[in-house]
Amino acid sequence: MTLHAPLILDIAGTTLSADDRRRLAHPLTGGMILFGRNWHSRAQLSDLCAEIKSIRADLLIAVDHEGGRVQRFRTDGFTHLPPMRALGELWAQDEQGLPGSGVLMACEAATSVGFVLASELRACGVDFSFTPVLDLDHGESGVIGDRAFARDPRVVSLLARSLMQGLLQAGMGNCGKHFPGHGAVKADSHVALPVDKRSLKAILADDALPYPWLGSVLTAVMPAHVVYSRVDARPAGFSKHWLQDILRGQLGFRGAVISDDLSMAAARQVQGQSLSYAEAVRAALEAGCDLTLLCNRSVGDGAELDTVLDALAEAAVKGHWHPNEVSEQRRLALLPTAVARDWETLVRSADYMRALDLLT
Repeated sequence: MTLHAPLILDIAGTTLSADDRRRLAHPLTGGMILFGRNWHSRAQLSDLCAEIKSIRADLLIAVDHEGGRVQRFRTDGFTHLPPMRALGELWAQDEQGLPGSGVLMACEAATSVGFVLASELRACGVDFSFTPVLDLDHGESGVIGDRAFARDPRVVSLLARSLMQGLLQAGMGNCGKHFPGHGAVKADSHVALPVDKRSLKAILADDALPYPWLGSVLTAVMPAHVVYSRVDARPAGFSKHWLQDILRGQLGFRGAVISDDLSMAAARQVQGQSLSYAEAVRAALEAGCDLTLLCNRSVGDGAELDTVLDALAEAAVKGHWHPNEVSEQRRLALLPTAVARDWETLVRSADYMRALDLLT
């Protein structure tokens, strides 16, 4: 069987249990995602990440750490990062007599955000953050809101590129989300299935524009749990048309495609059918995802995670799911290659202190 570890799982607490270690050692587990409940202190986080890597050095340790209201670690030295909307607002704030100075300040600040974000995470052993948000701020979506840079796809693209440059300077990849755009729908996909009734032409000419514009620097993309009803009856993350025909075929994306959280209530609704967690994982992989996120299932006994691992292994043995070597290479490409600075070295470094100055 071709090696392919497509599952990103979570753990319940601040240390690893025996069940956590067993699941992380499973050959189908490719990574884990951290949450606020996994945080107590920098020392604890560093020890946790080191223990994870001792189980499997190739496991991707990831987190949703964008800034603003989506920032998992906020104490013990971690910088409080601004929401992306603040960078979009800075874009328009030219200094008197200096037209365009706001654009320059916003781009430099975005680079500083990316650098600080990534360097602090990497100093504690975290490999990857699911950022930046590329959704446009239509003023419709509460779940996106100030997580978006701006309404204008040009502003979003340039600020996202700057933030990605900061991530790269610290040795971290990036993940543009939520393809092809979540900002124009009101429903929160955590609890309901949003439907966008616009045409493909309208979406590609507006919300999806950052994806081809950033194609040369995007390392990963996360599709939206949204149905674009005039394009496909299936949500984008379960749609071969969106992921294979449009994202990879028409837009030429070659990086990793990572599903959004498949534990969300809306995430497993496909054409009126409610999928099990195992069915949702397979459906996402078959549609074209390289990796699948299954969050918040470890709390309690974590039996649902074991069911998914067993079901996917059985599907591979029976030929119902075919592991993908290319997908595995895309997963491995998300792992940092440069050695991270430890925290004490980082906070004394000139580039870090300069980046902090630009954020105050």
